[in-house]
Amino acid sequence: MSPTQVIVIVLVVLVVIAVAAVAARSYARRRALRSRFGPEYDRAVAEQDSRTAAERELRERERRHADLTLTPLAPESRARYAAAWEELQVRFVDSPAETVGDADELVTRLVAERGYPTGEFSDQVAHLSVEHARTLGHYRDAHEIHLRNSRGEASTEELRQAVVHYRALFADLLGEEPVGARPSEQRNPDSQHDATSR
Repeated sequence: MSPTQVIVIVLVVLVVIAVAAVAARSYARRRALRSRFGPEYDRAVAEQDSRTAAERELRERERRHADLTLTPLAPESRARYAAAWEELQVRFVDSPAETVGDADELVTRLVAERGYPTGEFSDQVAHLSVEHARTLGHYRDAHEIHLRNSRGEASTEELRQAVVHYRALFADLLGEEPVGARPSEQRNPDSQHDATSR
């Protein structure tokens, strides 16, 4: 074999190794993003022009999230929020439309206290998606019902669903279920109050 052939073979092998390394690194990064963002990954891919653009957007979210100063809740704050949520659920029976607005405000206060920005809804969702991606679908659904409610277009069942959706993110941010089952709820699981607490 001539020296030229040896050089060509070595160059081809090096190119194949480089391509394989780039592909492996790309696959590992994609897998890490999928694992971290869950359903939010698929949503980003569907909304962007390409998978590459979606992954760039998700990495940018991670970068912005890293700049935040997030704080865990003190036990007193956690107890205060859990009590506020329980009170909110009790009020739902008598004033469901108002309660959905209150749920939105309570979730926003909790988001702010944890250290997340609370400006534009889309920015808020982007920041939350890094650590709370699995509950963002609930938050989006709740927010959509809240907007319909503000226009007087939401049914009582939709309002109940909004409270259930808000509760999912609320519990995720709180780090625990805000309200445990009470004995009266265990005896009467079909009550309207219990329906909003699931």
